Amino acid sequence: MNSYRDLIVWKAALKLAVNCYSATKGFPNSEAYGMTSQIRRSAASIAANVAEGHGR
Repeated sequence: MNSYRDLIVWKAALKLAVNCYSATKGFPNSEAYGMTSQIRRSAASIAANVAEGHGR
């Protein structure tokens, strides 16, 4: 396994992030900088943390 992109957990985290982005599209505009932003950032963070951990 040479790349974090080969990891099953990274692929699952990426799918989760894509699903979270899709799910939050329908949220009210009033939540754009609140809950929507937090959900999207935390979902993207999972894949980023897996990739970072793989590099160590």
